[in-house]
Amino acid sequence: MTISAPDLKAFLLATPFFGGLSDASLDLLISMLVECRFDAGATVVAEGEPGRSMFIVKSGRLAVTKRTNSGHVVPISALEPGDFFGEMTLIEMQNRSATVVAESPTVLYELTAPKLYACYKADIHAYVIVLQNINRELCRRLRRSDDRFAGHQMGEDN
Repeated sequence: MTISAPDLKAFLLATPFFGGLSDASLDLLISMLVECRFDAGATVVAEGEPGRSMFIVKSGRLAVTKRTNSGHVVPISALEPGDFFGEMTLIEMQNRSATVVAESPTVLYELTAPKLYACYKADIHAYVIVLQNINRELCRRLRRSDDRFAGHQMGEDN
């Protein structure tokens, strides 16, 4: 199914990553996105590998896992349409912190670090909004993690 430009804009504006952007800023960022498709079972990013891009989930479902020091794989979260991941590598320029695998056929939009820098140069206001949106999402994730950790410490099942 081909998605029209207005449908793509509406979808992206409804995601936490693109919220609050003007029409012109959204057009600029859309021009920087690259569509990527993955089959079920495909690894999108692997923990420890270099990362210089982030992804917005258009369709499909993905599993996020992390390896413990003893080598066990621990499920961290599931990602669905509207979610984004990989943004940490754009902020801290470190290797990937987790592995993300497509659980079903998946369509993602990729934004690379050089493209985000081009956004900074072309539209500083859009860049600030995007960074604010990333920071809000990171705060939400930290709060959820804190709640899970606190529940685990108290022996609650979450």
